Amino acid sequence: MLFTTRDGTSFDTQADLTASERHILQKLFLWENMASSIQEFRKKKEAALSNGWNNSGPVSESTALKRIIEELETRVSERIRHEVNPNIA
Repeated sequence: MLFTTRDGTSFDTQADLTASERHILQKLFLWENMASSIQEFRKKKEAALSNGWNNSGPVSESTALKRIIEELETRVSERIRHEVNPNIA
């Protein structure tokens, strides 16, 4: 899967992330739409990184995963901001 950030940086998740990182990213895609706050999203991220894939243990964030997560955090913040005030452009 290709993931492109707002600044135009693209990541090929198959090539740029480990299998464990892809598993964590799948969870975070879900939480991108479900988290009620950026703090909740960050807690879910920390739990996922700490638990690893199938509770296999901690996963270190590669540079690519860090950038993707930063983008997801921005998207979560914007979604929440628009839900609170839908008139914001």
